[in-house]
Amino acid sequence: MKVVYTPAHLLHDPHSEIHTSGTHSPFEHIGRAETIKETLAADGSFSFTAPTEWGTEPIAAVHDPGLLRFLGTAWAEYQLYMPATREVVPDVFFRNPLRNKMSELGEPESINGRLGWWCFETTTPLTEGTYTAARGAVDTALTTTQIVLDGDRWAYGLCRPPGHHAATSLYGGYCFFNNAAIAAHHVASTTGTKVTVLDVDYHHGNGTQEIFYDRDDVQYVSLHGDPARAYPFTIGYADETGTGRGLGSNLNLPLPERTDDDGFVAALERACAAIAAFGPSTLVVSLGLDTFITDPICDLAVTTAGFERCGALVAQLGLPTVVLQEGGYDVDHLGENVRRWLVGLRGSAG
Repeated sequence: MKVVYTPAHLLHDPHSEIHTSGTHSPFEHIGRAETIKETLAADGSFSFTAPTEWGTEPIAAVHDPGLLRFLGTAWAEYQLYMPATREVVPDVFFRNPLRNKMSELGEPESINGRLGWWCFETTTPLTEGTYTAARGAVDTALTTTQIVLDGDRWAYGLCRPPGHHAATSLYGGYCFFNNAAIAAHHVASTTGTKVTVLDVDYHHGNGTQEIFYDRDDVQYVSLHGDPARAYPFTIGYADETGTGRGLGSNLNLPLPERTDDDGFVAALERACAAIAAFGPSTLVVSLGLDTFITDPICDLAVTTAGFERCGALVAQLGLPTVVLQEGGYDVDHLGENVRRWLVGLRGSAG
């Protein structure tokens, strides 16, 4: 199986994040991707390739061009406001009720105001190399997609930063550009066929859902912790099924606390049945492994053996499959968990 990887991710290297009312070392850090790379490299059945450059056009096809422009300059602009700031986070977030009964506001002028305009939470700092790393993750996703479009049955993109929380006009949740959404849109727009994004991360991919919520050519199916207790808390409920032409193309399967291998596989069987009914030409998997039993920011109970079962179940769909890395924060086990999911997917085909 081909693995697409770029060391550009090393340029996004935050040393702290604001989470649960405190500042601590980030859960999302360079060690995550490096341990996955090392584990897959030690297994001779995986071959590595570097991504090609795709430019900004595929990003602007999915995201607000203003978000793209902002992320390209924000860290440097902030240094003029507050020099020698290593991690840049908003002080104030824009909410529509702030201007209740007043005229509609455009993007603020100040860099501090613009941070809270484009970002929706506190755990996602900008660093000096964040934009380059995020562009590298998009290139990784698109190169992986093209490998599959060119005839490989499956390929894995070691995307970092992850992407599924990034919405059309917002970044957050460790995500800057939505790698899976950019990949899915690329397939749909260049082939004229239907695509499914299957998201198995513990945290609901609010960004992917928002991007495709009114479209009938891209289906979004997500298994995740119930937002009644799990981030992002305000989206990911079962009654969110799409709107307009997209009505019926969105399926959320919120999971109860401590869902184990059997419970997760049962939910995935429901997901796969819905995917088969939709009839996509290509499957894009947002592969989060933070459903693991000892993940530090998760409360499910999937095991390493369970991940292999999941990969094997997805393989039964018989679809060309693009697998893109999302979450997973038990770094000691993350590499092997990824490997076993991919082993399940490919079976004995290599």
